[in-house]
Amino acid sequence: MKAKERKEISRQWEQFFISKGIEEKLTEAYMLYIKKLLDKNLPPIFDFRHLCLLLGINKADLAAMINSPDRYYREFQIPKRSGGLRTITAPYPSLKYVQRWIYDNVLKHIKVHGCAHGFVSGRSILTNANIHVGQHYMLKIDLKDFFPSIPIHRVIQLFSSIGYKHQVSFYLASLCCYDGRLAQGSPVSPVISNIVAIHMDRRLYRLAKQFGLKYSRYADDIAFSGEMIAVKFIEYVKRIIQECGFVINERKIRLYKEHGNKIVTGVSLATGTPRLPRDYRRRLEKELYYINKYGLRGHIAHNKIRQPHYLESIIGKIGYWLMIEPNNIFAKQIQDKLIKEYRRKINDEKIRYYECENKTSNS
Repeated sequence: MKAKERKEISRQWEQFFISKGIEEKLTEAYMLYIKKLLDKNLPPIFDFRHLCLLLGINKADLAAMINSPDRYYREFQIPKRSGGLRTITAPYPSLKYVQRWIYDNVLKHIKVHGCAHGFVSGRSILTNANIHVGQHYMLKIDLKDFFPSIPIHRVIQLFSSIGYKHQVSFYLASLCCYDGRLAQGSPVSPVISNIVAIHMDRRLYRLAKQFGLKYSRYADDIAFSGEMIAVKFIEYVKRIIQECGFVINERKIRLYKEHGNKIVTGVSLATGTPRLPRDYRRRLEKELYYINKYGLRGHIAHNKIRQPHYLESIIGKIGYWLMIEPNNIFAKQIQDKLIKEYRRKINDEKIRYYECENKTSNS
């Protein structure tokens, strides 16, 4: 928002207060509140009724979302990469719309720490891994139940710290939380977690700098690297993380030394340049070799693959590979081949759809 736009919005608010006959002292207090928010490119929100108007939602529906959030979420489980199941709590479309509004108008205007690479525009698992290329030692620490470990009172504090009144902060936080904490599956949980973690990121970055180390965080994956990592440094890190209100997964603390196969956020740094992890790469290369040799349909038939979206899955894996190794010729060639196959699949589905529609209309 440009300065001219902010000035015009302020002028309109001031005229509104005057037209309503609001006393001068109260108008001054309101205008101070408005200016504080506009200076941060944030929309002024005065109370529950005002929030309803901004969202275009009636009072009864918004009150239900705030007071009975369990009615607006669904739970399901997905397999974890490390084994077991992860519970996802995803909002239904009506609440998801509200959360997207909060993200677009409020959350995305709040800066996160430069060392945070997850869920940040222009950053990725690759930018995160590149921080640690060529380092002899690497320390990896995993935070346990990252989103659910952030309680609603910390989210209220977040909105209050950027200038909103306590009651408004409570409404916004309630719309972003489930069961008193961030939900694993909400579109606002990633950005809120990054904002809440700013204090921890600052402390860990300063600590790493004191020890001549590099620091990065991708969601719940924390990494340090450098020429040497002492045991006492690990203890300092643990203390800071705990003081900042997060829980460490003790089973996932890893210290890689010298020429060990360093892997950070699914990227291998063993060769000195980012690559796919060896085992993952071998499995994918083998799969693509047989697809290339026997054709997609022959490969699916021979291996009795029942996955309906197998082609899309393979194309996604190749895209991931090329993000890490953009100059891999084999991956580029097979990607082009499979994208053509995907286009044929889409065209075949369209033809079948229209044929079915014609049969229905003629019967």
